Amino acid sequence: MLFRGTMHTFLPGRRPLSPGNRAGLGAALVLLVVVSAVEVSDGPPVHFVGLLAAVPFLAAVFAVWQLVLGAGVLATMVGAVFVGVAGDQTGMAGLVNLMGIMLATGVAAAGATMRQRQSEQITELLRLAAVAQQAVLRPIGPQVGALAVAGRYISATAAADIGGDLYEALNTPYGVRIIIGDVRGKGLDAVRLASIVLGSYRHVAYERADLKLIVEDLDRAVARSVGDEDFVTAALVEERGGTLTIVNCGHPAPLLLRRGQVIPLEPPAPAPPLGFMPEVKPRVERLEPGDRLLLFTDGLGEARRDGEFFPTADRAWRLLGHGTVGDGLVSLETALVDWVYGRLEDDIALVLLEYAGPDGGAAVSVPSWEVGAAGS
Repeated sequence: MLFRGTMHTFLPGRRPLSPGNRAGLGAALVLLVVVSAVEVSDGPPVHFVGLLAAVPFLAAVFAVWQLVLGAGVLATMVGAVFVGVAGDQTGMAGLVNLMGIMLATGVAAAGATMRQRQSEQITELLRLAAVAQQAVLRPIGPQVGALAVAGRYISATAAADIGGDLYEALNTPYGVRIIIGDVRGKGLDAVRLASIVLGSYRHVAYERADLKLIVEDLDRAVARSVGDEDFVTAALVEERGGTLTIVNCGHPAPLLLRRGQVIPLEPPAPAPPLGFMPEVKPRVERLEPGDRLLLFTDGLGEARRDGEFFPTADRAWRLLGHGTVGDGLVSLETALVDWVYGRLEDDIALVLLEYAGPDGGAAVSVPSWEVGAAGS
């Protein structure tokens, strides 16, 4: 019979060897063959049998203990053959060499067992870290209210996507509200503080009509949870009826992409991060259909190669102005990773929004804080 695919068969209850097991076992067998060939060419009495003790140790670098034990038993058997062939010419030295191979096999198998357990523990910790990160950063988009939304987290650590950058997008009675922030520090402490900020935000965003009050609530939550030198930079964005309101607490200014231009939306006055009692002043903009807004953490602004920073503002429109908002973030990440040769110094959180305009041209309410909008 002919099959389109290739069929692999294994013994019942057996699984194919992992790349690590294959590497460890292959290296051990190569060493066994090399030592045997040298010993055969040298002839009796035996001189190199003792080198077979390295076979199980070489296997233990990558392979599981069962394979290490098998490699050690095989090395012992080969050594016994050489010692038996040499007979009286080897004497007590041959037996000592065999005892050394057996002892090395036991030690290597024990070491492989410990390494395997540690590897399993690390794998489980990384899995739990990923679960924790996903619990903190829930997926957002693709549509929240009148906004198309996409979020992306780029970790500087290849081993785990975990850090203190945060974002969230909510459709509240007061409009679509988005937060992006960056916790000072890294690791589990940063994740813990990020979860506190997001937990508080997910509650107060539905309760407070004014973004300033949300900032005050978040500031108190941070102050209760950190030391004197810890803080969280954050930018809060609200879209309501085509009006964009931004409050900024020591965070990089969002970038507005409009008709080929990139406009940094700097705050009217600087404010310190959360935890330092920021007094924020909102910036208000009228959105046009097709406008896009990029929110990001400072890892993007600090990404550099050979001392040259990534030109975010110069390349933002070409990277982010095409396709869906998700496509734009993929393009930005690809260009960024290429710029830094794959080596990021800090985690980066990205959120890209697109305003499609009011549905069907229906009348929309104007926020009370938009001065002079009613008469325009």
